[in-house]
Amino acid sequence: MRKIILRIFSNVYVKGTRNYINSQKKYELIRTFIFFFIPLSLFIAGYVTTKTKMNLLTIVAVVGLLPACKSLVGLIMFLKHHSLSQENAEKIDATKHEFPQLFDMVFTTYDKTHVVSHMVIVGNTVCGFSEDKNFKEKEFNTHIQNVLKTDGFKNISVKIFTDINKYTERLEQLKDLEIDEKVNILGIMDTFRSVAL
Repeated sequence: MRKIILRIFSNVYVKGTRNYINSQKKYELIRTFIFFFIPLSLFIAGYVTTKTKMNLLTIVAVVGLLPACKSLVGLIMFLKHHSLSQENAEKIDATKHEFPQLFDMVFTTYDKTHVVSHMVIVGNTVCGFSEDKNFKEKEFNTHIQNVLKTDGFKNISVKIFTDINKYTERLEQLKDLEIDEKVNILGIMDTFRSVAL
């Protein structure tokens, strides 16, 4: 049993890596199952030993449902989305770019969820691709610019494409871009990871 659990959790990807959403779905599903199983088993154990629901283990089981419900909410959030498709990933790989990149970034606002399947940071330019054809770029830009300004990053241009061919063309163009070495690319990536699902 221990080997199975270690194998499952060793396949969990770090936020921003390829197939993060798909691996996170499996992780959240297993975690949610375990989190519900423990309170249920405590409740059953208390009922079997005392022959009544009015016991201390029932209280512990009810309190134990709080993290289980939180885990269920996380599972539902991940089930609504999917990782970058293999076909589009291969097209992006074909550009042979060496830019810092993030995959499967899900940004939430009060009104909308924005899924950016792939993004690169080149100097003060953030360029991304979303498989969501109804992606609201203007709303996303307003949100992400506010997030970047809050963390002290100014004059960062953000462009998200919904057409894979136009995106790969832009990646090719970015290879010729002069990069401003003063821009903290790792800091920008950490900001994106911290605000993404």
